[in-house]
Amino acid sequence: MDTVHAHYAAAWRLHEPGQGKMFGVLVVADTNGAVGYLRGFSGMVNGRWHMDGWVPPAFDSASRDRVWVPGEAEMLDFAAKRAALLASMPNEDDAPEARRVAADIRALDDTRTVRSRVLMAQIQDSYHFTNILGEVRALRALFAPAEPPAGAGDCAAPKLLAHAFRLGLHPLALAEFWMGAPSATGDRRHGVFYAACRGKCFPILTHMLEGLPADAPPLFGAAAIPASEPATVYEDEYLLVVNKPSGLLTVPGRSTALQDCVVSRLRQRYPEATGPLIVHRLDLDTSGLLLAAKQLDTAKALQRLFSLREVHKHYVAWLDGEVAGECGRITLPLRPDIDDRPRNIVCHEFGKPADTEWRVLARSKGRTKVQFTPHTGRSHQLRVHAAHPQGLDAPIVGDRLYGRTAPDDDERLLLHAERLAFVHPITGAHVVAEQPAPF
Repeated sequence: MDTVHAHYAAAWRLHEPGQGKMFGVLVVADTNGAVGYLRGFSGMVNGRWHMDGWVPPAFDSASRDRVWVPGEAEMLDFAAKRAALLASMPNEDDAPEARRVAADIRALDDTRTVRSRVLMAQIQDSYHFTNILGEVRALRALFAPAEPPAGAGDCAAPKLLAHAFRLGLHPLALAEFWMGAPSATGDRRHGVFYAACRGKCFPILTHMLEGLPADAPPLFGAAAIPASEPATVYEDEYLLVVNKPSGLLTVPGRSTALQDCVVSRLRQRYPEATGPLIVHRLDLDTSGLLLAAKQLDTAKALQRLFSLREVHKHYVAWLDGEVAGECGRITLPLRPDIDDRPRNIVCHEFGKPADTEWRVLARSKGRTKVQFTPHTGRSHQLRVHAAHPQGLDAPIVGDRLYGRTAPDDDERLLLHAERLAFVHPITGAHVVAEQPAPF
């Protein structure tokens, strides 16, 4: 199999920047019980949808071409007209004419946007998905009332299932993995298996897997946590610091099954408390120190300290890999992955600034223990900065979102908030709370 991977990686230039791609394998059985497999890739390879030996796209080619071929010509015409307008832009001495040309460009761009949306909807109408029960649903109907995201239906998993049903095969097992250079955002790595993304694939696969004995998506955050948690580390009449265990949410989740959290437990302990109680958050999988306020005025004062970056936090983590160097700083900007929440990705165009200091504490058996000092509080900041190739290129051990392998059922994320230091907003005292990592 490695020889096969090497052949396609070279032929399709997968190891060149920007050329990495998600692949999938679907194990199937025919009507006689003979077992085999189908293989597929996401999107196109070398500008082609169809490759010998690989499953075809999910759309109806004839229907799509009736829209795409003339539509592509329209888009090229728009581009030519825009280039001509830009070339006709007068110099600064003719301001009225420059404003007229600029207005024409804006009007052309608006027209192109409207037309592009119409064409996209028509192309999406060429996608229909069946399931083992024979039920057929249109792509746009699966996402209604929302619009399908770009690329919906072109991932490996829907293509594989669509072809299996087309051939009358029974799906048995499915896996998707990344091959080649890391993705532009750095969140996909060669040889790592990934679950299907929620944004593009979840509505499609929910329908396509109907009638099959498929496992339900895991519900993280519903594990039973002892009622004594979170333990109090520091407390006075205004605020407290608690030690959140890994697996307990900070605030309630969207599902009714995810209402148990630090906030709900503190509400029970302090029924007279006012305000939001929690003034910052830790990820579900992260353990460590959380700061809470008993009164609304204290909460506002603490939130102001966080906004001014006057609450100093230290984390400790074990990383999966040997980190080069002994200390440093990572400033990769981050934004949510809109196609695969709750993941976050590096984005230099739309990401928000994220700043992390790090230093090595220990090294052992291919792992590195580090201390993180975040100077911003972006979601999953430490996890992404650790895993990203331009960061430490060593994901945190046990990271189910950014790790190299899925953690075992009993394996936790080895990230812990071990220290909080701040000036008490009411008393003026210097408060330092510490809780050693349990690993």
